Amino acid sequence: MSCSCTSSTNTQNELHASILQKINNHPCYSQDAHQHYARIHVAVAPACNIQCNYCNRKYDCSNESRPGVTSYKLSPEEAVKKVLHVGGLIQQLSVVGIAGPGDGLANPKQTFKTFALLKKYAPDIKLCLSTNGLMIHKHIDEIAKYNIEHVTVTLNSVDESGEIGSKIYPWVFYEHKKHRGVEGAKLLLEKQLLGIKMLVERGILVKVNSVLIPGVNEEHLPFVARKVKELGVFIFNVMPLMSKPEFGTKFGLDGVPSASHKQLMKAQEACDVNVKMMRHCRQCRADAVGLLGEDRSDEFFKESFAEKSFEELSMHYNLNQRMKTHENIETWRRALRAANGKISQESANKEELSSNGNTMLVAVTTRGNGLINDHFGSAKEFLIYEAGDKAIKFIMHRKVEKSYCMGKEGCDGSYPIDEIKNALSDCNLLLTQKIGECPQKELESIHLTCDESFADEPIEISVLKGVRKHFFPSAS
Repeated sequence: MSCSCTSSTNTQNELHASILQKINNHPCYSQDAHQHYARIHVAVAPACNIQCNYCNRKYDCSNESRPGVTSYKLSPEEAVKKVLHVGGLIQQLSVVGIAGPGDGLANPKQTFKTFALLKKYAPDIKLCLSTNGLMIHKHIDEIAKYNIEHVTVTLNSVDESGEIGSKIYPWVFYEHKKHRGVEGAKLLLEKQLLGIKMLVERGILVKVNSVLIPGVNEEHLPFVARKVKELGVFIFNVMPLMSKPEFGTKFGLDGVPSASHKQLMKAQEACDVNVKMMRHCRQCRADAVGLLGEDRSDEFFKESFAEKSFEELSMHYNLNQRMKTHENIETWRRALRAANGKISQESANKEELSSNGNTMLVAVTTRGNGLINDHFGSAKEFLIYEAGDKAIKFIMHRKVEKSYCMGKEGCDGSYPIDEIKNALSDCNLLLTQKIGECPQKELESIHLTCDESFADEPIEISVLKGVRKHFFPSAS
């Protein structure tokens, strides 16, 4: 009896260690990693086998940051050269993903040739695939062959009647035929669930993305969360619909509104009881480069790498130096964890966060590395935490289109404070490296307290200390 129990415990510990190793430096699968490690998406997959009413695969859209857009497409050889070029310059790069601009498995030749070349020339990097799930079952052996440890599947409905899906997908192209409406939605769901099951059985970590579409599937998402937990999915991500007429999507042209911060928070809270939630998603472009909170894709054009040889780029990639850089990152992360302690709780309720059940929302400006190290004036996104006097919980990030101060070159004399005030309207406290007197007064008008005293300090412990300082003085 004791031998059996020991064996079971060891197996569970080994599995846990294996999963931790897989996600440790993956910025999408690990909330802790996303401020330290970078990713790159290579746009080698232009075709798609389904049509989504929220999608428009656009090229030369350097001013738009959302899925499905890219400045240019790449051949597999060009994609790997780009990875080597970028990986030598951004040494915290840890993940290569194929996320479009169409679907990776609707372009299997390009996708798997890219992965094969990456295994040869960039053996240290993690391989990641995003797909709508229609063709996973036909390519599961190739996914396993190339050691693709992370697969993201977009699953917007588990409604077996196909009614919800038919409002999202006009058609699904499968085995040389377009399946429309309810028929297409039911077929897609069948293949998605089969594909996810096969991935989990192979030990591949699965992230499920669901787009929160107001008036279509927002009340249905808890059922999706329940289903993906049942299937053994590692993490679930609810993404807000991004919908404007200028995006050229059907939902945008039909006037379906973007999902608001409040709608997203409500959906995340409703789903959080069922499955591990991802809350730090940035809805990246098909050619995104850099940390999740930044996109440096416009810095890297074909001219900078396409004509160089693999040998030259491999030397530039400098595998040994990259390994040292990653070791330094891990040293820094250990120091941060020691400084922050165990105050962050992923699924805590208000009673676990606060001794009196009252919590505050805290906005933070950061340029990464787990520190409050960005001026308010330059911030284009804010990390949002819920905190009480006992613990904290990361909620989401919130982007704004323009920072308060756009620098001398971009300054037109206006200061876009109204958008920022709207984004932070439900927050109680802002922790920032520096803020001017004028914007501080503007934010005070929405009852937002601003605090610079935690500049360049670790985020998590500062959020707790800041909330105690301003709202729970007896706990300070």
